[in-house]
Amino acid sequence: MKKENLKTVPDEGMPKLTLRDVLTPLFRHQRLVIFTFCGVAMLGILVAWGWAARYHLAEMQIVVEQTRSDPAVTSGQNAAVMNNKPVTTDQITSEIALLQGQDMMRSVAATCGLDNFWFPTDVFLPRDPAKRKAIKLEKAAVGLGRSLVVEQEKTSDVINVKFGKTGDPAVPACVLQTLSKLYMAKHLELRRPAGSSDFFAQQTDEAKRALDDAESRLSNFSKDQGVAAPDVLRTYMAQQVANSEFSLSTAQQAIAADQQRVKNVAEQLAKTPERIPTAEVTNSSNLLLQTLESTLLAAKEKRAQLVLKYDPSYPLVKEADQEIADTEATITRAEQQKYVNQTTDTDPTYQFLRQDLAKTQADLASQRATVGALTNNIRNMHLQMVDLDKKAVEQAALIREAKANESNYLLYLNKRDEERTSDALDRDRIADVAIAVPPVVPTIPAHGPFLVMFIGFVLALILSLGAGYLAEYVDPSFRTPEEVAETLSMPVLASLPRKVA
Repeated sequence: MKKENLKTVPDEGMPKLTLRDVLTPLFRHQRLVIFTFCGVAMLGILVAWGWAARYHLAEMQIVVEQTRSDPAVTSGQNAAVMNNKPVTTDQITSEIALLQGQDMMRSVAATCGLDNFWFPTDVFLPRDPAKRKAIKLEKAAVGLGRSLVVEQEKTSDVINVKFGKTGDPAVPACVLQTLSKLYMAKHLELRRPAGSSDFFAQQTDEAKRALDDAESRLSNFSKDQGVAAPDVLRTYMAQQVANSEFSLSTAQQAIAADQQRVKNVAEQLAKTPERIPTAEVTNSSNLLLQTLESTLLAAKEKRAQLVLKYDPSYPLVKEADQEIADTEATITRAEQQKYVNQTTDTDPTYQFLRQDLAKTQADLASQRATVGALTNNIRNMHLQMVDLDKKAVEQAALIREAKANESNYLLYLNKRDEERTSDALDRDRIADVAIAVPPVVPTIPAHGPFLVMFIGFVLALILSLGAGYLAEYVDPSFRTPEEVAETLSMPVLASLPRKVA
């Protein structure tokens, strides 16, 4: 038999390929299949619950637009309005490059603590804490730049920014939130005129200090000079001078009248008696007689008592007799005497003239004092009016300076508020860019762990089957009659099944 015939002529006694023959390699290498399936499945479980369940993705969207008109920075009260240019592709590309700047990456890494994570390569870092921290921060910034996904949404002016990390879900949100703040600040710094807000803020502060100084000097002027409104006081004092001069003239007239009146009243008092008699009554000394009779009766009783005890020649008795004789003689003289009572009273005319003279003299002294006081007051008020004129001029100069400083302050204050408004609008993204979708802390993982497990099981099944067939393919031993016939190009006369002991 030729070799070519052996290859082309099949053996009609060879059995056909069955499902058992297909699955036989898997059963033959069942350990490899099982180990491969379990290994890949366990790896899938570890990936699902060790990585996918802890991997959180934060996203934000930035819209690049030109919808606001900014006032031009001028020294006038009303600023001109500049219209912004339309959005271009180059501008969007510039915004993407600005988002990926290394300075912002370092700031974000330092703010969110990305340089605090430990890596096995940290053992090779220097021991110097400053250098060690700087290197870790630089590595964290580079890793953040690689992990951060910044891309433009197709056919739109929207920029998508994504960042995912395993672990705390607040870290990705912190990264994007910090990045958005730094990006807005950087954008404001680049897009706004440099130093305009600071310039107007500085000028506003200087104008405010000048205004405060002028107002302080104006207030101190009133305190130091002791006058608040010299121009008003000057007008009021002029009116007071006129009234005082009129009062002085009136007082001088009253003095002349009072002097003449004093002279006339004094002449009348010299001719008028002070008192005049009004009644005359004649009376005897009845009261004296009654008193003397009482005294005589008492002396007689005294003598009677003394006579009962003593002899009439006793000195006490003689003394009593002498007292009785004197009292009787006094009674005799009193009966012979009479008393005349005369009543007088003040002259009403004299009293009236006296009171009028005293009143007139008092009025005269008062009018003279009034004239002296008015004369001094008028002289002092004239001097004060001259001083008030000077103070009014000084105060007017201070008021003009305060008004000029107030005008400058209001001008710079308005300009500062305009710049602050523009800055605030830019910070709130009412300008070239705006945060359309702000980043939030993700609550669920970016990849479902159950889906990852399912994919792991499917992959484990595929790899385990592939490993079984691959092991069968690389195995050099013959397993079936077909393999013998195909490899040796000769018919198989008989085949004996393998018996398991």
